[in-house]
Amino acid sequence: MPSTKKLVIVESPAKAKTIGKYLGEGYEVQASVGHVRDLIEPKNLPAELKKGPLGKFSIDVDNGFEPYYVVSDEKKRVIADLKRALKQADELYLATDEDREGEAIAWHLLQVLKPSVPVKRMVFHEITPEAIARATEATRELDTALVDAQETRRILDRLYGYEVSPVLWRKVGPGLSAGRVQSAATRLVVDRERERLAFVSAQYWDLDTTLLPADGGAAFGARLTRLDGRKVASGRDFDDRGALKAADTIALDEAAATALAEALRAPGLAVTVTKVESKPYTRRPAAPFTTSTLQQEAARKLRFTARQTMSVAQSLYENGYITYMRTDSSSLSQQAISAARAQAAALYGADTVPEKPRTYASKSKNAQEAHEAIRPAGDTFRTPSALEGTLRGNDWKLYDLIWKRTIASQMADARGQTASVTLQSAPLAAPAQPGVVAEFAASGTVITFRGFLAAYEEGRDEEREADSSADATESKLPPLSEGQSLGVEEVEAKGHETSPPPRYTEASLVKALEERGIGRPSTYAAIISTIVDRGYVTPRGTALVPNWIAFSVVRLLEEHFGDLVEYDFTAEMESDLDRIAGGEADRTEWLRSFYFGDDHQPGLRPVVDNLGDIDARALNSMPITDDITLRIGKYGPYLEVVEPGAETPRRVNLPAELAPDELTPAKARELVDAPVTGDRELGVNPATGKLVVAKDGRFGPYVTEVEPEPEPEVAADPATGEVAEPGAKKAPAKKKAAAEKPRTASLFKSMDPATIDLETALKLLDLPRVVGDDPESGEPITAQNGRYGPYLKKGTDTRSLDGEDQIFEIDLAGALAKFAEPKYGARRASSALKEFDADPVSGKPIKVKDGRFGPYVTDGETNATIPRGEDVEAVDFERAVQLLADKRAKGPAKKPAKRTAAKKAPAKRSTAAKKK
Repeated sequence: MPSTKKLVIVESPAKAKTIGKYLGEGYEVQASVGHVRDLIEPKNLPAELKKGPLGKFSIDVDNGFEPYYVVSDEKKRVIADLKRALKQADELYLATDEDREGEAIAWHLLQVLKPSVPVKRMVFHEITPEAIARATEATRELDTALVDAQETRRILDRLYGYEVSPVLWRKVGPGLSAGRVQSAATRLVVDRERERLAFVSAQYWDLDTTLLPADGGAAFGARLTRLDGRKVASGRDFDDRGALKAADTIALDEAAATALAEALRAPGLAVTVTKVESKPYTRRPAAPFTTSTLQQEAARKLRFTARQTMSVAQSLYENGYITYMRTDSSSLSQQAISAARAQAAALYGADTVPEKPRTYASKSKNAQEAHEAIRPAGDTFRTPSALEGTLRGNDWKLYDLIWKRTIASQMADARGQTASVTLQSAPLAAPAQPGVVAEFAASGTVITFRGFLAAYEEGRDEEREADSSADATESKLPPLSEGQSLGVEEVEAKGHETSPPPRYTEASLVKALEERGIGRPSTYAAIISTIVDRGYVTPRGTALVPNWIAFSVVRLLEEHFGDLVEYDFTAEMESDLDRIAGGEADRTEWLRSFYFGDDHQPGLRPVVDNLGDIDARALNSMPITDDITLRIGKYGPYLEVVEPGAETPRRVNLPAELAPDELTPAKARELVDAPVTGDRELGVNPATGKLVVAKDGRFGPYVTEVEPEPEPEVAADPATGEVAEPGAKKAPAKKKAAAEKPRTASLFKSMDPATIDLETALKLLDLPRVVGDDPESGEPITAQNGRYGPYLKKGTDTRSLDGEDQIFEIDLAGALAKFAEPKYGARRASSALKEFDADPVSGKPIKVKDGRFGPYVTDGETNATIPRGEDVEAVDFERAVQLLADKRAKGPAKKPAKRTAAKKAPAKRSTAAKKK
């Protein structure tokens, strides 16, 4: 009997390679390299369909929201290879990820391949020999409800983006975009900055003391908490307007705090212990990682971006080191629990493992993700130390984090004792408050059994005001008893200011999105990348700072698309998608109510059709003072100043590094009142007779030649010989030829427009400088400055220079030495060049290079820039393949079509096109 051949299709080449080793003979494993088809861009629709109901979205909104899918050009070769492999197969196993997106990829493969052989859906949550063997035996049918949920999400995002984004283009600026989840995330960041803008700081003082037991015990610190029974204010006692929340709380100023400190230093002043409390301290370990908690902890401890975390986790999963990394479940399988408990007992002692296994309930009720937490793969975990020779860099760091968290989750609580002490002074001789009694508090925690802390301790986000009571660190108080007398050894008065709410970091934004039910585990990294790439948010250190353009976008959405950026509404949409995934709701009916409206919501289409007039100028303006207004213009934000007697307002550019919450009225006034740097005349160019001027422009300081002012013409009438009176009208002159553009040159970074001299300016204007001729080819070699730095040029060949000064200093020998080096050799260390296997589409090896536009991946045919903020070191083969695929999908850049004066009449609707 002939043996059967089974074709297994997964998403990525790396996964295919790993699984292929485990399945062995009888199986052929191929990769779809992600999605094989998607909604076509409306401009690329066949001509006969552009005027029909598909023309606006490539979705027939009038006939069941039927989408028009196409196989992208770069995937046609992949599909051809899959079809060839399928012809030789007796069975087809669709082994894409077990989430909505993976289910949809499997469905699209069925639609395109149209297999005539039996089809099985194969799913697994880890790539180990045992898990893959089990998956081949426990196949299932395709889950059409999951497919419906993913298709609904895709159609919803197309409708949302294509209806709302054009409004942003017209009223805010070109190139902007709106999205179902990205808009809500942008609003979160903007709302936090609004809180910071409105925040009013309050000043307060407190006292820290060092007390010493009279019997010679160890000294310890205590803080002033009450005066004559009234609470002394700390930062938590003020609201965001700088006012005290409670009337019975007092805020110390510098004078009062200093006077109290002096009174406490009085010789012989006694402080008595009035209360001693002791209670058990217990701390539980954190649950195993979900996608969101992994992103948060990797950001806190490893400084990874969300995208970087997911890229590294994807590599670890596909190579069989961890379980599936897109999950909102914190539960572990029985095998994993047993493995974690056994390893904890072996490494940290049997007493660190509780009698009963720990179980963790997931916060989310949706069923779209994998059903186990992220953990080390296998029934026996490999320790990080055992993998030090196999995993390197970020891969090892993230595995180490996942392993520690998993092990600790099955270990015993940390236990100890927390002692709290209240102390009271004798009446003080403070000048302002004679006879006042001061009360102090101190606490200490002693951990007697570390438990899970021996393996792992969870990180924490930045907090607005420190809370010494939460998860107290280990500290110790000496033995104290009520009535015991102590002396004051040191007193220090400290001044403080209340802090505004901290800006979101990637970790805290992921946490906020999850708490509000916005997005899903698989989308958090993409959400953050999108709002950064769109220019709505700029990372500054770990903080996410909104740009002014984001304020205009959010304001427009709030005022005219209120529901779309409401957090609860966005979360409800996610819940509705979950209901579709569970087979509890119909996708077509849901899309119809979202787009056209019903009794519960107005609908996107009616809202867009009835927007009315939107005042773009008002939308992009924000009053700062009575005479200063912030404007968000085409080229960025600026201040507009109304000055008495001036015909037009004056404009003042904002410094690029100025964050929105730093633009206070005082700062705006400072910028407006700063002396204006005018043009500085450097002298006359002896070669041209033109005046050379140093200027400060929108793109930085530069020098330019200026034509001398022409003398006023005093011409005689050719007929009468009379001289025309000044101001008299002249006969129309013939049109002159276009004036020659003046020469300009940017200043080097080391140059100052206030100090540059004429000689240096002329050298800049004469660039590019001819260094000499190549002795072999005879081609001239020039040194010049470009947009991406100084460089040498010989024909079409270029080499970067080490600094701008080399433009004037390098000689022919030095230039020839530069051209003898590899083109990117000088930057090899900083660009972290890598080489990977052949690209599955082009068949050519993939490389990571560092170019003038920044780091990029290439297969020799297609170049794809590595997105800003993404670590080059974290780019693996899978990520490189995806970047190239995305670049091919966009196609070559096309020149914008010329505008025509006349508007075309609206096209008549045609019958719905069939889904392709």
